[in-house]
Amino acid sequence: MMFNRIKLLLVVLTLLASQWGFAQIDLKRLRAKPDTSYVEAPKSPVSNINQVIVPIPKLGLEVDYWKHWTKLGLNLNQAYFNKHWNTGGVNSIAILGTGWHKSEYNKNNLNFTTELDLRYGRIQNDFLDREANTLSKKNIDRIFWDNKFAYKLSQAWALYFSFTFESQFDAGNTYGRDSLNREFITGRESNFMAPGYFTESFGLEYKPDNTFSLRLGTGTARQTLVRDEEVTRRFPTRYGMEEGKTFRNDLAFQLTANLDRNLSKNLHLKSRYNMFADYTDLGDPAHRLDAVLTAKVTSLVNVSLTGIIVYNSLEQPGVQVSQALALGILYSLPR
Repeated sequence: MMFNRIKLLLVVLTLLASQWGFAQIDLKRLRAKPDTSYVEAPKSPVSNINQVIVPIPKLGLEVDYWKHWTKLGLNLNQAYFNKHWNTGGVNSIAILGTGWHKSEYNKNNLNFTTELDLRYGRIQNDFLDREANTLSKKNIDRIFWDNKFAYKLSQAWALYFSFTFESQFDAGNTYGRDSLNREFITGRESNFMAPGYFTESFGLEYKPDNTFSLRLGTGTARQTLVRDEEVTRRFPTRYGMEEGKTFRNDLAFQLTANLDRNLSKNLHLKSRYNMFADYTDLGDPAHRLDAVLTAKVTSLVNVSLTGIIVYNSLEQPGVQVSQALALGILYSLPR
């Protein structure tokens, strides 16, 4: 019994001794060393691609220094009263055509603006009554062409030179009635180029924004022509002409104000005021005011109120006034 216990103790001691020996071994030496040889990697096929230069086409971008606006209008007015209408009234029909174009060039401090305004209209009263024997008459007639070169001195001020032409399309007649109450033309008092005005002006322009401008033309010349023999014969001294002459030249101070502004989304006001004061008679300048108030009903239909006030003692001794209210079509470009 004792012998078996001694034998078991020796076995335990042997196991402890072997375990201690294993603990003294360096485990790092038992690790497998990696293979240090290497194989050269194959070259990438990308390196064999030839470089290709792709041409970039020119876009052809250019700066456009021009702007253009065009408006074409046609207005029609008509009134009718039947034979039982007893509060007064005259059957009438009127038609008015308008054309307006403006081009503007801006580059650095240089500006060029050209504006063409054409208006012509006719009216006939009692057009349904053949016994009335009435003739159609023009109720508005205007040719206006303005050209201006300007060089900016500051944000609001510029030196300018302008050239303007004004006349009318058709004859302005006087009317009478014969013994049978038929209306007929008694003569002409104006016509195309009778008068015709050419105006050259040089001075300063004040333009704080794109809706308003004021020109102070200290050096202004105006040529007046009357190229109609009948007008010259009937009114030999009208338009400041000397008797027998058809040409007149004046040197003057000119003030011109332009307003072209939207008062609201669908309401637009365009007006032009011109004062022409002859240096030989500064106390009696000529004045002209043109104003058009346009209300847009739809993109094409509009209502316009037009007013003209003219004072020119060389034409008439008093103030000339014209007013018209019309419903019509107005086509604008760009849309």
